[in-house]
Amino acid sequence: ESVGRQKSQPFGGEMAESTRMMVLKQGVELLLEHLEEQQRGRGRVGRRETPEKMASRIHATAEQLHLEDLQEPCDASMLLDACRVVLDTNPKSGHPLFFNQLYGKPDELGVLGDWLVVAANAHVHTYEAAPAFVVVEKEILDKLARTIGGEYEKEHDGLFVPGGSMGNFYGMLMARHHAQPNLRKTGLHGGPALVAFSSEQSHYSYTKAAAVLGIGTDNMIAVKCDEHGSMVPEELEKAVVRAQQDGKHPFFVGATAGTTVTGAYDPLPSLHMICKKHKLWMHVDGVWGGPVLLSRRHRHLMAGAEHADSIAWCAHKLLGAPTQCAAFITKHGNHLLPCNASAASYLFQPEKCGAAFDPGDKSFMCGRRADMFKLWLMWKHVGDLGMEKIVDVTISMAAAFEELILGSEGKFHLVQPRTYANVCFWYIPRSLRPFRRENASATEMEEIGSITSLLKGKLHEAGDAMINYQSMDGVPNFFRIVFRSHCHLDVQDLQQMLERMDSMGETL
Repeated sequence: ESVGRQKSQPFGGEMAESTRMMVLKQGVELLLEHLEEQQRGRGRVGRRETPEKMASRIHATAEQLHLEDLQEPCDASMLLDACRVVLDTNPKSGHPLFFNQLYGKPDELGVLGDWLVVAANAHVHTYEAAPAFVVVEKEILDKLARTIGGEYEKEHDGLFVPGGSMGNFYGMLMARHHAQPNLRKTGLHGGPALVAFSSEQSHYSYTKAAAVLGIGTDNMIAVKCDEHGSMVPEELEKAVVRAQQDGKHPFFVGATAGTTVTGAYDPLPSLHMICKKHKLWMHVDGVWGGPVLLSRRHRHLMAGAEHADSIAWCAHKLLGAPTQCAAFITKHGNHLLPCNASAASYLFQPEKCGAAFDPGDKSFMCGRRADMFKLWLMWKHVGDLGMEKIVDVTISMAAAFEELILGSEGKFHLVQPRTYANVCFWYIPRSLRPFRRENASATEMEEIGSITSLLKGKLHEAGDAMINYQSMDGVPNFFRIVFRSHCHLDVQDLQQMLERMDSMGETL
């Protein structure tokens, strides 16, 4: 009788279980409407509102944003209204004119896969807990290994990880274990001073990994790049030799395939030869530029990746999988387990069905989301040619936009030639036309940098295109537009966007 009474009193106050299911169904309809609206490319891309204004909008629907110490249940309609406000106020990352980050419109099959993973609510640590997801992860990693080629086809291991930064973390963690396997027991105290290297344009996750792993940020050496943003091999060799002469122990080189700002690729074959010579672990951050492996036309940009000891790769950026969908893969088939294992007896029991497939002890984490399933659905839906088309069309749109900048009659100016799917450019105010960068004064360059941030604000305030900007190596603020999974965009959209930017620029 007591159990029966407990079952008749559902969690969630007055909202019965049937009501919660009805709210869920209405919420799904709301989400489908949101996805369809983004597909059509209508409405504002984003809202420029202060945090206070944002909080007040939610406050108006759900009584208040703050969760009280004795929080009373909210009415279901209020909660749905709050969901609408969140969708309305958040930038429309699926809008054709959202260029602000390296992610964008989520693939519909990917969304289905993500929702299925949420509904299944499984942790991918043992085969017993997530049998289908475990075998799907293995299949995706096998496919990725064959796509990379070389030694990866013979032997590999890997995991899906929560973002590209964790992929780079795993690369450095494995390199540390490879160089000094006893450190996981003894710690760094009294051991050799390990030194890692990456380019000055590499992602900051390398520095964070060095801090977390006890390497120390002072021992994360930034290597000079050329004018395109690619690591200079000769500078890497000099830095390695210098560290050796200082009595330190070089152990890791973090190469980059597609830098965040300019999209530059490090010369992987040359870096591989240096790593081989000095016995260094070579990891490739292919989180942004790695998808070119799927394209026969563009995979040359990743030439040499097959020689890397490990690679971080991502599908939630250029390929359009819902965030997060990132993988770490290594050509060393038996390194992940000894690097991470703790053999928790309550979880990893060899007598269980499929225990040999348990991935959990290879992971730094225990529970993991089944992020691989959305990519499996996407890949199965469009096939290899469909995945290749996403890459080719996206890069072709970036090339077309570069041509629009070059043909803008001096209204816009390239910061540097495009390598991948990033285009970096300035808006040139009328007073500085015709503009020649080599003859521009420091004052003129400062004015161009200032007007970049002002024009960004104008666009955001109008709900128009969202485009990021930044400065770099003494170069004043410039726009960085990134193309990813932009099969729903055309050149006319881009031309009209530039015309609106020019009109707004005239008012500044």
